[in-house]
Amino acid sequence: MTRPDDPHRAGPAEHSAGEPAGSAAQSEPTAAEVIGAALGGAARRAGLSAETDESTQRIVWSAMGGWRGIVESVLPSLAFVILFTIRPEPLLLSLGVSVGIAAVFTIVRLVQKSPPSAALGGLVAAAAAAALALWTGRGADNFVPGLITNALYGTAMVVAALIGWSIIGLAVGFLMGEGTSWRSDRRKRRAFFWLGLAWGALFLLRLAVQLPLYLTDQVTLLGTLKLVMGLPLFAPMVAVTWLVVRALYRRAEEDTEGIPLVDLS
Repeated sequence: MTRPDDPHRAGPAEHSAGEPAGSAAQSEPTAAEVIGAALGGAARRAGLSAETDESTQRIVWSAMGGWRGIVESVLPSLAFVILFTIRPEPLLLSLGVSVGIAAVFTIVRLVQKSPPSAALGGLVAAAAAAALALWTGRGADNFVPGLITNALYGTAMVVAALIGWSIIGLAVGFLMGEGTSWRSDRRKRRAFFWLGLAWGALFLLRLAVQLPLYLTDQVTLLGTLKLVMGLPLFAPMVAVTWLVVRALYRRAEEDTEGIPLVDLS
């Protein structure tokens, strides 16, 4: 297993980054480069910036999509939890209102010709979850897609960090325009290793808390904790991640300019 502080264990993408232009190793992008480019592009579309002087507040607000993004992500689930708690039968009522709200958000974005990706993703997720719950007749199954997502994201984050290809590092590397060359920098590789583990722990914590509630069919508590462990935990993680990234890249800029620095690592 590649240690995050071992500069001699670089993968194939790092070697290709250091080879002359036009070499055979650069003729085709590696899997890490393709994934990193996709993640970096997604970060840009979410409003994240490559400027290290951007305020943390603006970065977090952009990542959440502003007030509109917050309402679009919270209201469908909140409506389901409230209606299911008040009137669990028929199940179609709470599920239908939840999906209907997500559909309204998507239609409004389409009419206003604003990017519909966030609302459309929420609609697809809500519809898929509702279809599963209606098929099984269990309100708790409305949360199955979220449980699966947390399991997959958490596992991927942790495994990628442990093998030396932090997903956070890939996303930030392509967002900041350096590709996978961050792997040759010990400080960046170590920081992205721990950030990757932190994000993985967040997803796996959600799974650990919510799965027992799903198995015991505690729908109201499950829905409530899903909301509590959503944006309220996501926003601080984005803030911490951006503060670390800003410190790393400001340090790199100052080192390039030849400004003497005290190493506090």
